Amino acid sequence: MASIVTCIAPVNIAVIKYWGKRDEKLILPLNDSLSATLSTEQMHAKTTVMISPNFTKDRIWLNGKEESFENPRLVACLREIRKRATSKNGKNCELKVHICSENNFPTAAGLASSAAGYACLVYTLGKAFGVEGDLTSIARQGSGSACRSLMGGFVRWMKGTQNDGSDSIAEQVFHENHWADMRVLILVVSDSRKKVSSTSGMQLSVKTSDLLKHRVQNVVPQRTKEMIQALESKCFHTFAELTMRDSSSFHAVCLDTYPPAVYMNDVSHSIVDFVHRYNKLKGSNKVAYTFDAGPNACLFLLEEDVPEVVGLIKAVFPPHVEGKTFMRGLPVENAVIQQDMDLLLPSGPHEAGMIKYVIHTKVGSGPKTLDGKNCHLLNDEGLPKNLIS
Repeated sequence: MASIVTCIAPVNIAVIKYWGKRDEKLILPLNDSLSATLSTEQMHAKTTVMISPNFTKDRIWLNGKEESFENPRLVACLREIRKRATSKNGKNCELKVHICSENNFPTAAGLASSAAGYACLVYTLGKAFGVEGDLTSIARQGSGSACRSLMGGFVRWMKGTQNDGSDSIAEQVFHENHWADMRVLILVVSDSRKKVSSTSGMQLSVKTSDLLKHRVQNVVPQRTKEMIQALESKCFHTFAELTMRDSSSFHAVCLDTYPPAVYMNDVSHSIVDFVHRYNKLKGSNKVAYTFDAGPNACLFLLEEDVPEVVGLIKAVFPPHVEGKTFMRGLPVENAVIQQDMDLLLPSGPHEAGMIKYVIHTKVGSGPKTLDGKNCHLLNDEGLPKNLIS
């Protein structure tokens, strides 16, 4: 008899970045990293797993298209889940699976889609095969940062020291409600596939960047301690500075790579300039930017500052067409802009449409299982309900 499970898993945004592996096969990082898990209400991956004696082979569909099941990372995740399931109960572990997964946000555009996708895959497979306990070491083998999406709040991924990766796991540092008024704005500059994948960029950095060695040995360990202290005390000014410095450090490594791995663009740098000008006007850090391996910005700020900052973003980076399509996610109150626009942008507003849209979200919980037949992405025959031909 067939069984079916559907789950969703969150995106996570690193404030202390992971870049570079000490073991490519096991995906063991060169340094610890620390991230904020974003609410699944606004951004998530969704996965349905069906196990059936009628299936003749393992199959997977991503965002409506069937993909090859020969991806070594995908195979590794399924193999590890089956291995644990066999040792636990020995039931149905070799039955074939059909997997269907969708993201409700752009894929491969530097918005941590692979992290959410693999976290959701491993979490859903675990539920389907009855595997319990820590799954971060399995999710890590799909996409390194996926292990951080298996928990809510603020999560630390330990680089570990063991060669087998047994101590390279993720753990929650602070609960999702620890800093309840923390908010996040995702500024989508480009939702197209990035030119240099994170995997190839990392490999090249490890081989060629002297700055990466300095970052791993001298920068990240101390900065991680300071970040945890800032989060514990809820000192936003310090949290913001550490977040922005680490983003710049990471992208400096990318530029120090030979040939350079360039992820930010002119719009990205304009957002950086906007944030620094705004913070200078306010007299302290009210907004923090961070950029993963892509041009899209993630801004951290407190709830009370959201209306003004959103109003300024609309003024400085005007949308092509004002309306619901530009601002998405949590509702934002309209605010009167009280800042001196000439100081924020001496040359006037940028060209319309430089920012495609903004997602307003917050720190949230980890993966969850969905109930009800209508939530599944696969039909009774184990085929996608939404198939792109």
